[in-house]
Amino acid sequence: MAKLYVLGGRERRLGLKEAGPKDEWYLYQEALILEVDSETGGARIRVEYQTPREARAGDSPAAHFHSGAIVGDTLYTCTTTEVLVYKVPNFEQIGYISLPCFNDVHHVTPSLDGNLLVVSTGLDMVVKITPEGKVLSEWSVMDEAPWTRFSPKIDYRKVDTTKPHVSHPNFTFELDDEVWVTRAHQRDAVCLNRRGKRIEIGGELPHDGLVCGERIFFTNVDGRIVIVNRRTLTVDKVIDLSRIHGNEREVLPAWCRGLLPVDNRRMWVGFTRIRKTVFRENVRWIKVVLGEGTIVKPTHIALYDLVSQRRLKEINLEPYGLNSLFSIFPASS
Repeated sequence: MAKLYVLGGRERRLGLKEAGPKDEWYLYQEALILEVDSETGGARIRVEYQTPREARAGDSPAAHFHSGAIVGDTLYTCTTTEVLVYKVPNFEQIGYISLPCFNDVHHVTPSLDGNLLVVSTGLDMVVKITPEGKVLSEWSVMDEAPWTRFSPKIDYRKVDTTKPHVSHPNFTFELDDEVWVTRAHQRDAVCLNRRGKRIEIGGELPHDGLVCGERIFFTNVDGRIVIVNRRTLTVDKVIDLSRIHGNEREVLPAWCRGLLPVDNRRMWVGFTRIRKTVFRENVRWIKVVLGEGTIVKPTHIALYDLVSQRRLKEINLEPYGLNSLFSIFPASS
């Protein structure tokens, strides 16, 4: 696994202007996919993308790639209002879907039956669609019917933000024939098509939900990896990555999300530099770890040995234009 694909976005240079909550995703002027050489630490841009006017709320070009999936030579990813499909390694775009129910989309992944699962975070909803974009199922991530708090008559691609979100779902996965979603504010994951089943994750704003054999890997944004047994749906282990880094005077490990297992013990983990807007969102763990003289770490990926709990390698991605990241995938040769 010498080369990796890392997905995220390039920040817009705002000068003296500070972005407000409604400007959050417009902080990112381009969605980027980097191809990273994990041995040398070098990288090159493979995709630069901006959401077209008809699929965005504002006039300024903006985009950011969120969480996705890779299956064979097909890479699935999403912006806040779109699903994009690329054939790798040449990154030929072979699919595109944008629907009115897409608002602050955080994740897309193929379902086991050949369709797509899309997390519309802004609507606290998960939808199943065909590869052509036909809606097959809609689930509210809360204990309510879909569209209880929103209107199916509104094009939510044209709505800047629906914050504050009640749940903020951010990652969907399947366990056999069950559809699950990770919920940040409830600090758990719940089954959508068999109500009542739940995984208590805990910690600070869980993300991810990567099924790997008999384990499910979640991240907490403050740098913890939560390992859940897929059979018992209980937490087997929590690894605090900040402890691995010892007494470094840095915000560690920044905003943690994005996982790529290498083998039974090694894993790449993604970290996004904390933005100024986050400081105004009353995020408890940031207020705890930030102290006088603390240095904010740049956006980077790091390779860990989860068994010996050691950091093996770290690659800074900001020199290559990536200021925020969501996904890490093995590169196709």
